[in-house]
Amino acid sequence: MLIDSHAHIQGKEYAGEAQAVIERARAAGVEKIIAVGGAGDMSSNTEAVALAARFDNVYATVGMHPHDAKDVGADELQALQELAASPKVVAIGETGLDYYYNHSPHEVQRRVFSQFIHMARDTGLPIVVHERDAAPEAADLLRNEGAGGLRGVIHCFTGNYEAARAYLDLGFYLSFTGIITFKNAEPLREVVRQVPLERMFVETDSPFLTPVPHRGKRNEPAYVRFVAETVAKIKSLDLEEVARVTTNNVKDLFRI
Repeated sequence: MLIDSHAHIQGKEYAGEAQAVIERARAAGVEKIIAVGGAGDMSSNTEAVALAARFDNVYATVGMHPHDAKDVGADELQALQELAASPKVVAIGETGLDYYYNHSPHEVQRRVFSQFIHMARDTGLPIVVHERDAAPEAADLLRNEGAGGLRGVIHCFTGNYEAARAYLDLGFYLSFTGIITFKNAEPLREVVRQVPLERMFVETDSPFLTPVPHRGKRNEPAYVRFVAETVAKIKSLDLEEVARVTTNNVKDLFRI
């Protein structure tokens, strides 16, 4: 059984379909789904928490994506702190730094990311990090603001092995998506080859990054199996071993 460690199934792309999506995932061998808040606006957090309360095998995280860091003020932080106390919230995030799109100024992204790192420390929850083209700064903030007391995962990891090593040295897990199934992703597959399975998650990032053979269609948690199968092929392992170890990794970090 697999866990989709990062999905946005509370989004409008799945309106009225949540139960069917969850049932298809279960039929594909996906035992649990982490509904990740923070993509778009505050409603993604409240909806993730509501979905987790509705379905036994769904858990939630709360945070704000770095794209939207410019919209995070004291009121939003207070609301998220309160949501973080919900029984099935397992992490703070997603949060982090995205210097590829630059939808929020870098200094604002850094400030808000630091605030979420502190929230994770204060709540005792792990942190789910989005990082793109900002690995050195993200690792420095996690190291310095986390003060050695922080656990977490870098979701949708797409960097090189140097960046991977920096996060692994901090004790973080790395999560891989359908990108590793893409024809032009050989450099990332080489990173998968080098990262220990014991430090690895699989995810869909639904509705985005749909793996081959469904690329071009809406992604959903059932398709995390294709990510796990690709990891197994890259590392010359059985799918059952990849499923067992990555599932245990997610359960260890999120305490589920």
